Amino acid sequence: MTRKMASILWRRLDVEGHDACLLSQTDDGFSLKGQAIFVQDGTPCCLAYEVICDAGWRTRSARVEGVLGLRSLHYEIERDSDGRWMLNGEPQHAATGLVDIDLGFTPASNLVAIRRFALGIGEATPAPAAYLTFPALELVRLEQSYRRLDKTRYAYAAPMFGYEEILDVSPHGFVVDYPGLWTGVAASG
Repeated sequence: MTRKMASILWRRLDVEGHDACLLSQTDDGFSLKGQAIFVQDGTPCCLAYEVICDAGWRTRSARVEGVLGLRSLHYEIERDSDGRWMLNGEPQHAATGLVDIDLGFTPASNLVAIRRFALGIGEATPAPAAYLTFPALELVRLEQSYRRLDKTRYAYAAPMFGYEEILDVSPHGFVVDYPGLWTGVAASG
């Protein structure tokens, strides 16, 4: 049985776009399902995504389907119990040993690390993730870190992008203010 927990709608700040996501609890874990619609390099893009996690918020699988301009996209991502990742059946050695997925086109997947680490106020952790690059769509290692500042704010850094900002986060773990990239415009739950 699936129990819906929360949903959110974001507006993208750096280009035209929106993303809507639903967080649900399943019998054996959690699901994030959403759809991101935005402009990528002047081209329309529409991506439906789903991330499946176990009860401890460890990513088990993800899928991405949609269109980028005239190109159809379909990606199946799997992580086995030994930490090996597959993308459309191909091993992704750069991501071996990582636990979290970070989908590079949506703020939804930050929720996975935020929930999995469950940091107390003042605690910090490195949080490397299997990052699905976009628009190249390959899995690479993304070094990132979180430090919980208070009940709703985290210091977040992703050195690969030179990005270091304070993220505002909802009680469910959705990033509601992702400076320069996304802002929450409506939420439920």
